[in-house]
Order: sequence, then C-alpha cells, then structure tokens
Amino acid sequence: MKSAKYIFVTGGVTSSLGKGIISASLAKLLQGRGFSVTIQKLDPYINVDPGTLNPYEHGECYVTEDGAETDLDLGHYERFSNTPTSQANNVTTGRIYQYVIDLERKGEFLGTTVQVIPHITDEIKRRISLLGQTGKYDFVITEIGGTVGDIESFPFIEAIRQMRWEMGQSCAVIHLTLVPYLAAAGELKTKPTQHSVKTMLEQGVQPDIIVCRTEHHLNENIRTKIAQFCNVEPMCVIESIDAESIYDVPLLMLEEKLDIEVLKKTNTPIPDTIDISRWENFLFRLKNPKRTVTVGLVGKYVELKDAYKSINESFIHGGVANDCKVIVKHIHSETITDATVEEILSDVDGVLVAPGFGARGIEGKIIAIKYARENKVPFLGICLGMQCAVIEFGRNVLDYKDANSTEMDPTTEYPVIDIMTEQKSIENKGGTMRLGSYPCRLETTSKVFELYGEENISERHRHRFEFNNSYRDAYNNHGMKTIGIYPEDDLVEIIELQNHPWFVGVQFHPEYKSTVACPHPLFVGFIEAILANKPVS
Repeated sequence: MKSAKYIFVTGGVTSSLGKGIISASLAKLLQGRGFSVTIQKLDPYINVDPGTLNPYEHGECYVTEDGAETDLDLGHYERFSNTPTSQANNVTTGRIYQYVIDLERKGEFLGTTVQVIPHITDEIKRRISLLGQTGKYDFVITEIGGTVGDIESFPFIEAIRQMRWEMGQSCAVIHLTLVPYLAAAGELKTKPTQHSVKTMLEQGVQPDIIVCRTEHHLNENIRTKIAQFCNVEPMCVIESIDAESIYDVPLLMLEEKLDIEVLKKTNTPIPDTIDISRWENFLFRLKNPKRTVTVGLVGKYVELKDAYKSINESFIHGGVANDCKVIVKHIHSETITDATVEEILSDVDGVLVAPGFGARGIEGKIIAIKYARENKVPFLGICLGMQCAVIEFGRNVLDYKDANSTEMDPTTEYPVIDIMTEQKSIENKGGTMRLGSYPCRLETTSKVFELYGEENISERHRHRFEFNNSYRDAYNNHGMKTIGIYPEDDLVEIIELQNHPWFVGVQFHPEYKSTVACPHPLFVGFIEAILANKPVS
C-alpha cells in the first residue's frame, strides 16, 4: 500500500488568486512524472455544502460521481488531472462541526469539554487523511479555501501545523500570495507577501514554497528579497504570472520547477523525465484553431464569470477536439422575447440553453429553443434546458398551449415536466436532489449513440423534475424521440429531434465529465454538427 505525502496550498493577501489552478497544475506535473495524485478542497464556510447557495454567492455548484455537491474548484481538479473526485474531496467547516456535534449528542465525548482543539482539528486531520489512507495516491494536495488571517480559517491552519509536526517531511506547504505592481511607483511590492507569511508564522506554519501571483515578471532582486524576509530558499519563490489561458499554467509552473521543489521538500526521489506531451498537444491545438464558431449560451446567470464554468471549459475541450475556436456569446434569457430573438440569435451558429432552477427567464429560454428548432440551428439543452425544449415542443408542435413544468406552474393543464415521485415528500433542500452518476441506455439508431459508441452510459445528475412519461408516446410520434432511458425507473434522460441538423436535450450534466484528456462526446458532437451546418467562409 502506498504511503501518501501531503501538500497544502494556502492563500494570502486576497482571494481569487488561483489556488485551485495552482493545485491542479501541480497535480498535472506530478502525474507527468509518474506519481498518482488527488486533490481536495477545504472550505471555511459554515454551509454543509454549496448545494443551496445561489450562483451569485458561490458560482457553479459542481457534482461528483458519488453525488457530492461541491466547490467549483473540484471541476478544475478533474479537468486537469482526469481523476474523478468524490465526497471526500470537498469538506466544509459546516460538515466538520456537524459531524463533531453529532458525536457529542451521541455521547462520544462524555466527561469531556468539546473544543476546537483537539476535537475540531482532529476531525479536520481525519478528513485530510482519508484519501491518503486509501493506498491509491502518492500525493494528496489539499487546498485551503479563503485567505490566511480570516477568522474562519484558523482551525484549518492549526490542523496543518499539527500534521507538519507529526509527519515531518511527508508534508509541505505552498503559500500563494500577491505581488502587486504600483504603476505610480513603477515597481512591484513585496510587503503584502511579507505580512501574509508573517500571519502564517504567527499561527505556527512556515511555508516551504511561496508562489507569487503577479502581472509583471519577478526579477532576481525581488525573489531574493521575498526569500530573505519569508524564510525560504530563493528557488522556492515561484513566479505565477498572469496567463492567456488557465491551461498555460502547468507549463509555466514546469518552467518555474514547482514540481521539483515539492519533490525536494517532501524528500521524494525525482524522476529524470516528465511526460506532458498530450497536454502540450492540447495547448498547441487550442492556440492554433482552423475554424471559428459562435455559440449562444442562454441562461439567467450569464453575467457571472463562474456560474457556467464547466460548460465554458467543455466548449474549449470540444472545440480543440474539432480544431475549432468556440466563441461563447453569453445571452441573458430575460432579454429574449418574440420581438428580440431573431436579432439576438442571428449571429450564432449554435444554441445551448443552460441548466438552472426557478421561473425567472424561462420564457426567454423557450423562445430561444423555438428559434433554434424552426431555423435548423444546432441545439443542446442541459437539464432545465432539456425540460424547456420539451415544453416548447409541447406548446408549438403538439398544441399543448398551457404546457409547462410543475416547477413553474403547479396548475398547468399539460404538466409535460413533473416532479419526480421520490422527490414529492422531501422537505429539506440540501443534498436531497437526484445527485451523482446514474446509468442510461441509448437507442442505437440515434445520433447520440454514434457519439458515445456504446449503448450503456453513465452521467451525473442534479435535478428534481423529470419528463412526464404520460406524454412520451405523443412526443415520439411527432418526432421528438426519447432516445436515452434510465432503465431502473424508466426515466427519460435524452431527447433527440428528428429532421433537424442536431437537436439534443439531456437531463444530466455532461459538462461535469469533460476533461482535457477526455472531452465529452456531446460537446465534441455539438461543435462538429455546428461546423457541418455552417458554410465555409
């Protein structure tokens, strides 16, 4: 059984510096050297998970194979490392405290005062160690959310301190910080980094490696100054300069020898070679596309950079697989009306209607789908996007004028989308949807089957409502074929429209499974269909 070593990635000065990308990039490099790696995220917020959070608060909620609703950084981990994550890869303060309090209520701590140290920190350490104890991994990279110095991060930093004390060279700490450039002075400033490291030292943790996020290259004087004031070797001051694409970062970290320094700090023999040729090939194709297409992404959170993160990245993967640059035009569904739809969608080559919840913006999505159907524009609907396609077809083809989902209109005469039977008695909102991976059987005469190349597939879900089987025959008889079925409960997972260049709706979330190494077949097929449908200019 492998004995895992632990790498901790903390952040200082400000949030959103890219700890997740640095963690994922390090994982990619260590994999290239032949090591097995997994990454986990410890989030300091008190929510048990991000499943009930509004995208305006937290961005995308990412779902794992085993049904965990997690932080969007886990999407980066999977896209870079091509290694599935699980419930154990995302832990929140809320989950830690809930577990400890439950133990206290059961009498596990009778006679003992339950405290942050040792009870909370012991549970944090146990959660960190779970992945390492599986025997599958050489390295467990643990990203600590938030910023060092935040009051909610103290127990996590203390847990790191204890693990370093207990495990010695089997642990290393990377601290990601900001080196800002002051235009008025014309120079980079190291003081924020010094103070950030000082804050960590006050909590008993000395970083081994300092990664400096910067807009300008660090010269040797800056590196030496940071090393001297922060108690690290100059070669352990790593530059992380702003990149054109997140997919450039592994190669930038390779140039900076981040992986080499981590292996040195953990007393790990350094392999002579590294193989990231597939990554380099992907990056070359990304930067040298042969054609360009524009896809309209219709949703109600399009102004948020991270709300549809996995979809945007899946377009990159699917585009590269077709040697194509995909320009994503983000379209707010509330701006789409019968009067505006043609103008808004006239310059797009394909339409994707995004997932979501609630009635806001629904009519705009339905109008966009009608435009795509009638004008033979390639279309992909995901989760609610598929449900909207069913509603649109019901209203405008089957003449179910009142067709709707009971989520939007509980009294509709034609509930073509209805709540799943097992969801009707559920009251708690957190973690109670149909979540995670479920099997699906494909109709072998369908376009989707041609893309997957196999009859039985498995995809990840996050929903409560489903195609109403009472209407299945009517849809099939009029050309909207239900070509993907969950066998156990006979649930419709995929619809495909006949006599259309490419019109597919899926109840699941294909974007959760798309990676650099394995772009999702639906996104590859969607872009391929757009190219086939678009005149060559």
